[in-house]
Amino acid sequence: MARYIGPKSRIARKFGEAIFGADKVLAKRNFPPGQHGNNRRRKTSEYGIMLAEKQKAKYTYGVLEKQFRNLFDKAASASGITGEILLQSLECRLDNVVYRLGIAPTRAAARQLVNHKHITVDGRVVNIASYSVKPGQIVAVREKSKSLEVIADSLAGFNHSKYPWIEWDETSKSGKLLHKPERADIPENIKEQLIVELYSKN
Repeated sequence: MARYIGPKSRIARKFGEAIFGADKVLAKRNFPPGQHGNNRRRKTSEYGIMLAEKQKAKYTYGVLEKQFRNLFDKAASASGITGEILLQSLECRLDNVVYRLGIAPTRAAARQLVNHKHITVDGRVVNIASYSVKPGQIVAVREKSKSLEVIADSLAGFNHSKYPWIEWDETSKSGKLLHKPERADIPENIKEQLIVELYSKN
């Protein structure tokens, strides 16, 4: 499966949530896409519900199946609550941290900034979106990229206090990952336990 590059509103309507951010289409058409989307009354199976939750998480964080499975396997082998560890791993991906810092307006835009070498970690350019940021590391905008319009527009008026696990320094345009986020602090509407149950069936 290649990374999804189709209409994001279609995916948002499929799950009934603005998983890619504000979505005007969803406000008008809050029902599944397709010719009979508004008339569908099919009951989804238990397996279908769990599968949909996994797909929603993958689309939300922009992760492919193989990457997602690898993150799950690592979470399952670690000590602690598997579902929570999985979400923490997704939150600590470099592209997601860039997004949470307000450097980019969406995760897709954050991934592009990382891929195009506009982001540094502890002073070194890192262009791997899946790079796992560790507590204490500093993620910053590369010096020559600080004047980029997309970054300036995204940071304008951004409220960094809503993510207590990161600390932002406006002067240096950098942020530090203080610690992995607690589950209660992660705003995504994902039922991670259903994902754990899905993989346990396979």
